[in-house]
Amino acid sequence: MEKLDAIEAFAALAQTTRMDAFRTIVMHEPDGIAAGEVSRILNVPQNTMSTHLAILSRAGLISSERQGRLIIYRVSFDKLREAVSFLLQDCCVGHPDICTPLIGDIIPCCTPRDEFQNCKSGDSTDIRHDVPDAVR
Repeated sequence: MEKLDAIEAFAALAQTTRMDAFRTIVMHEPDGIAAGEVSRILNVPQNTMSTHLAILSRAGLISSERQGRLIIYRVSFDKLREAVSFLLQDCCVGHPDICTPLIGDIIPCCTPRDEFQNCKSGDSTDIRHDVPDAVR
């Protein structure tokens, strides 16, 4: 990933509604979620949400697929992985003991939703603390 691509991806996430929308879409993988449902969950007008989703899409972080009258959004995990890898590619050169805990902490919590606990970091704070309860 080029530096400007990484900047575009992180800039797209650097806004409250877009971050919430992105996290909402992540939580609805692998099925994806309709744009209108994201709008409803986050209590954001559909036209406003459409603009936010377009920005995330242009940054390559999400993709969309038309299913009848619905537009279903999914996370582009390859692009997300590239962006995070870009940040970490020079991490702790020659000192894996420094990077290992960091990488361990960013391992996603991939348990079923009803069994969601917390990430490996041991932090007792639910990483979804700022996402509306309706999403959880």
